[in-house]
Amino acid sequence: MRSITLYRPLLVAVIGLFISLAPVTFAQAVTPQEQVQVQASRVTSSLMLLRGEGFQKKHQDALETDLQALAASVQGLPQSNDALRSAHQELVVQIRRGVSFGPSEDDMPWRYPEELSKALLGVLEETRKLADPAASEVAAKLEYLSVQYLSRAYFGNFETAREQPNTYLGQDERKIVPAVDAQLDALDSKSDPQVGKLKTRWDYLKAALLDLNSQSSALQSASGRPFAPITVYRHTRSLTTQWMAMY
Repeated sequence: MRSITLYRPLLVAVIGLFISLAPVTFAQAVTPQEQVQVQASRVTSSLMLLRGEGFQKKHQDALETDLQALAASVQGLPQSNDALRSAHQELVVQIRRGVSFGPSEDDMPWRYPEELSKALLGVLEETRKLADPAASEVAAKLEYLSVQYLSRAYFGNFETAREQPNTYLGQDERKIVPAVDAQLDALDSKSDPQVGKLKTRWDYLKAALLDLNSQSSALQSASGRPFAPITVYRHTRSLTTQWMAMY
């Protein structure tokens, strides 16, 4: 009985420590399946940036790097299937097509944006079938929303999976931003300075994403200000890279 009394303060302290660390310690790790989703969206946004900014070499190099990262993430999955491999191949084909068109907007077939979005959604959907339904998908959601932003800035409206309104594939900033907001708010920035930096970066990016104005068919922001695709592209990558490194 004496030993129980002696250890009780220590037990209380340990429990208190776990409670204080809970928001950060128990944040869900980024799974291999989410990494595939992140890389698929990154490849797509890199293509949009390449075409939208006049085929600059630095953007071409970034696209090639993203294609390699996507292939590596698909190969690194603990389990895969023919449907995912086929979807991955189709996305690569569409990306290469996007590079092959001439540099002007008129060189790109008018149906190509729809075909590109369909190819991206194919990879995302097949990968999600292999993932834990309870996964947070924070990084995947943000990269997907970045694709939507760059699409409105450079290509026109992005075709989301409207038949899947309960998954991020069928959502835009009106659903994705509040969802990410709630997940980041649950993290304790006092116990980890990196969380504070993450939230600061998110506040900056969130303001731009909320200006996307997806509910309007007019290709202009809600505020009327010009879109800032390069800024969104860079800040999204910085945030998701930091998130994946932390969790």
